[in-house]
Amino acid sequence: MPSRTGPKMEGSGGRVRLKAHYGGDIFITSVDAATTFEELCEEVRDMCRLHQQHPLTLKWVDSEGDPCTVSSQMELEEAFRLARQCRDEGLIIHG
Repeated sequence: MPSRTGPKMEGSGGRVRLKAHYGGDIFITSVDAATTFEELCEEVRDMCRLHQQHPLTLKWVDSEGDPCTVSSQMELEEAFRLARQCRDEGLIIHG
């Protein structure tokens, strides 16, 4: 399970800080920057106490405040890359 504290991002790998909004609650954690899309979905389901088969749509909020859907490994890698540019925020996810 990912650490609940620690740096938001470090170097080319490191950890990415996640803030997940779901059902009126906010969950904060961090994941390894090499996390796969499937692993991220599993982590979000665990945090939000959802069944593993529960349908999940992930959206992250970019630096301009626009929601961007994450539905593949390629989109997750782009979200992590862009989150590196906003080190103070980390990655904000809406489930």
